[in-house]
Amino acid sequence: MIEPLYGFNLTDEQEQRAKTLHEESVILDMLFQGPVGTYSLPEQAEDELLSLARQACPNDETAQCGYIERAIHRRMIDGKYADLYRDCWYESGLTGGCRQISVSSREEALWSAVALQEEFDKKPWLKKCTSVEEVRQCKYEGTKAGIITSQEALGYGKDLALLELLYNFGLRVQQLTYNNHNLIGAGCMEPNAAGLSKFGVQFVEKCNELGIVVDTGHCGKGTTLDACKYSKAPVIASHTGVEKIFFHERCKSDEEILAIAATGGVVGIFAMPWFIAKNPENTTVDHLLNHIDYVVKLTGIDHVGIGTDWPMPQTKWMALTFKRYVAPSMGFAPGDGPSTEWVRGLKDYRSFINITRGLVARGYTDSDIKKILGENWLRVFGQIWK
Repeated sequence: MIEPLYGFNLTDEQEQRAKTLHEESVILDMLFQGPVGTYSLPEQAEDELLSLARQACPNDETAQCGYIERAIHRRMIDGKYADLYRDCWYESGLTGGCRQISVSSREEALWSAVALQEEFDKKPWLKKCTSVEEVRQCKYEGTKAGIITSQEALGYGKDLALLELLYNFGLRVQQLTYNNHNLIGAGCMEPNAAGLSKFGVQFVEKCNELGIVVDTGHCGKGTTLDACKYSKAPVIASHTGVEKIFFHERCKSDEEILAIAATGGVVGIFAMPWFIAKNPENTTVDHLLNHIDYVVKLTGIDHVGIGTDWPMPQTKWMALTFKRYVAPSMGFAPGDGPSTEWVRGLKDYRSFINITRGLVARGYTDSDIKKILGENWLRVFGQIWK
């Protein structure tokens, strides 16, 4: 069930303006875990999927999550959730979002690329986009834009040929590190502030050469600043928050935000309740908007976008298991990271209009709202994609 519109107390005229802007704008979510989230799944899915998981992987809760993650993916491609997948995307109003491949290992990269290609092949309304013109064409014709990205880089090792292979597949945004160290640099959860390695500098140069956007979302401070120093193209943080508003290792300092902006890049604000406000059980879309406001005041309107990163296509029991067992293995502190909470006003991707409504409520102009919703991302992509 979709939650009611968030209470911004807009006038009828403002509501109509927000609705028109949401319908007319190119809207991109550059860490799009949707379109189906935890609270989009049918209520009966909780018990049904848990029963299947226990039958398939008795006594192993982590394996149960992996098994059902694949089952949900299968159902969304051409199974019982396929219509829900389409409906959630269209009702969100989003023009496009990232479609992720995992480069946690070489094998996982190839497996996830094949799985993602099937998603494109079996959904004629979902287009793999590698140019700004293709994204705009999706908006014009009423289809949806899938932009291939990766959060992990561990699986590259030092194999730049694999990066080029994935570029040829359609990869256009690559994050350098995920929380921890890899051969490129240091993640945000490491206790040091190490920057790019020598190979990391080569990796950034290869991204520049190919036309892949360098993403620092999960990077540590040193790695983020080095990426901005060595990249000859704009650098982004696809999904993060502002450290000055809420201190968390996943958020960026003013120095990092200004460095990204100085490259011409964009900082995407996420909708992770644990990382943008003190109380995850009472985090609202207003907290998300506070982060957007801060970046705008610090850098100007051209350097902020959206990268929600939440909610994910998983049941509540999967989310709780993830928090207990999986998140610590990914570099998060014990008890930290995703669970069952949500941002009030963004419980479901079909509530995405609340971001547009909130920007109207805060007095942004139509032009500025369009930049935040998607045009800033398109400007960067237009400078990099070849």
